[in-house]
Amino acid sequence: MTDALLIAEGDRPPAGGELLLHADLHNHTRLSDGAGRAEEAFASMRAAGLDVAAITDHAYGPSEPDKTIDDEGWIRLGKLADAADEPGAFVAVRGFEWSSTSLGHMNVWGGDRWVEPVPPDTAAIPAFYEWLAAGDELIGFNHPGREPGRFGLFRYDPRLARRLVALEMFNRDEDYLFEGVTARAHAGSAAGQLSPLVACLDAGWRVGLAGVTDEHREGWGFHEGLGRTGLWAPSRSRDGVRAAMLGRRMFATRERGLRVDARLDGTAMGGLSGYRRRIGEIELDFAAPDEWRGHPLRLQVLQRGEPVPAVVSEHDFRVSAGPLRLRTPIEEGDWVVLRITDPARPADPRAEPLPGYRSAGLAVAYLSPFFISPRR
Repeated sequence: MTDALLIAEGDRPPAGGELLLHADLHNHTRLSDGAGRAEEAFASMRAAGLDVAAITDHAYGPSEPDKTIDDEGWIRLGKLADAADEPGAFVAVRGFEWSSTSLGHMNVWGGDRWVEPVPPDTAAIPAFYEWLAAGDELIGFNHPGREPGRFGLFRYDPRLARRLVALEMFNRDEDYLFEGVTARAHAGSAAGQLSPLVACLDAGWRVGLAGVTDEHREGWGFHEGLGRTGLWAPSRSRDGVRAAMLGRRMFATRERGLRVDARLDGTAMGGLSGYRRRIGEIELDFAAPDEWRGHPLRLQVLQRGEPVPAVVSEHDFRVSAGPLRLRTPIEEGDWVVLRITDPARPADPRAEPLPGYRSAGLAVAYLSPFFISPRR
């Protein structure tokens, strides 16, 4: 694990007074390969009840000339985002999706420039990282593991550690914990791969966890059962969203209207804990629309494992108005992730051979990791 400075105190939203913002950070329009007009996208997402929306059209470059944004489209998208942005009411963000069919796709948010991949593939990631290092944009790994190159096997660059803020756990209706993981991998065969969550965190990245629709259709924000992100931000503004993402104050879900946050031994979700304990104390803040009240759910405590994170403990609870407090074993390791599931709904089929996952049912939410610094 690379011991890198990750989250400076100045990056964190102030304690208390945070707003929960419902966000969709990954969407497409006709400016690249989407079906809908860019002029309609932000208004659609606002009407659907989102607080934060980003359009991140593809930057493929010459390899996919009919699927890529260009300079004219980039300028147009910036004007649309500025016109839609209303501090205090709705946050509109311009971004782009750096897109390599072999190495993977990465979102870039909040800058005034864009770039396309350069051939050959062996040079693409280093060249992109050099470009990113010269700016101040925020960055995320998209649908991790879908493309075989896996971002140069999650190639680590300490210059980007602070600003590479997100890993998509839900993209559309898919759970990316299991992407590339097979039964043969669990049995020890080299044919499978590590879970993207394990591979990313073990490469040294300390990312928050996001859910996105990756919408290519019209009707942005209105389609059910697709990923979205909860952001705990100091304000409903672009600066507030940036602070929340830099602080990894986010959770991934596919459900509307959830409120999710947690502390581990007093450290907030997304935070850096300076010590280790055999028994950790978790305080979970989970709230949902009225129709969820009394519904049984399960909290899983995940740490490093192969090919998927090890489930070090599980705790059944029912949705209620109050916070859940519990104690859990904490093993040696660099990170802890909380996963909330619904045992009444069938698990992802890829979970079938994986201990601790089949019986847990369908994933409802992933909370950003708690990062554990080395013992002093």
